[in-house]
Amino acid sequence: MTKAFVVGHPIKHSRSPLIHGHWLKEHGIAGSYERIDVEPVNFGHFLRKFHEQGFAGGNVTIPHKEAAFAGVARRTERAERLKAVNTLWIENGVLWGDNTDVLGFMANLDQSLGIGWEQAVDTALVLGAGGAARGIVAGLQDRPLKRIVVANRTVSKAEELVRDFERYSAVKLAALAWDELNGALAGSQLIVNTTSLGMAGQPPLLIDLDKAPDNAIVSDIVYVPLKTPLLAAAAAQGLRTVDGLGMLLHQAVPGFERWFGVRPEVTPDLRALIVADIEGAA
Repeated sequence: MTKAFVVGHPIKHSRSPLIHGHWLKEHGIAGSYERIDVEPVNFGHFLRKFHEQGFAGGNVTIPHKEAAFAGVARRTERAERLKAVNTLWIENGVLWGDNTDVLGFMANLDQSLGIGWEQAVDTALVLGAGGAARGIVAGLQDRPLKRIVVANRTVSKAEELVRDFERYSAVKLAALAWDELNGALAGSQLIVNTTSLGMAGQPPLLIDLDKAPDNAIVSDIVYVPLKTPLLAAAAAQGLRTVDGLGMLLHQAVPGFERWFGVRPEVTPDLRALIVADIEGAA
């Protein structure tokens, strides 16, 4: 029986076991996927020993993604670009790491908006400059956009992200101070929140969407609540919105395929299962 895991600290909130459990049942696979809580001080030991415990691999979540990047023997190009790993597996006795957050975010946009949505987007405005923002910028760089603007409260962190990523594509990157944010909305056809603002228990993200173009797309990677104040405000203005749940679902696909040998699909039934769990916990 193939075993996989999600490791983090804390980890009890993770919906990943529900996602993978659904796919295991759907495909009739005798396997398991479990939560493992590991404190940062013990993560290096866990990384070296999980295969001996019978695990084929697993997912890595907060706060271990950077430590996983440092601890694996080999990395994909995506992981190298992001300097973070969220998917682990053993290949020919070697510990590999990948980052599927890039794939998850872009697949969510493609499924939600339809293939070719980016043809109407010249400029993307990314709010935040942390690990999630890095994944989103990496994904957007591979599409035919003209410009990606990264706004962050600490502008030096946005400038660092721009320096790290500008060599990877011809898409122009720019850093923006947070107090200049509203002025950038008018020229942004895609607005993506990667901060924790709007998450349950956090303050809302306050931006003036009146300044956004009528054809703007507003996306939030937060998925608890499913409709954040930002998405609610965007919908009230008639703007297209993309919630954060799809990113979580789609980023899980490559790992499942690698560990269990079947490529699963993100279906309405799977989404309904996770939505029901989120609403039940509210």
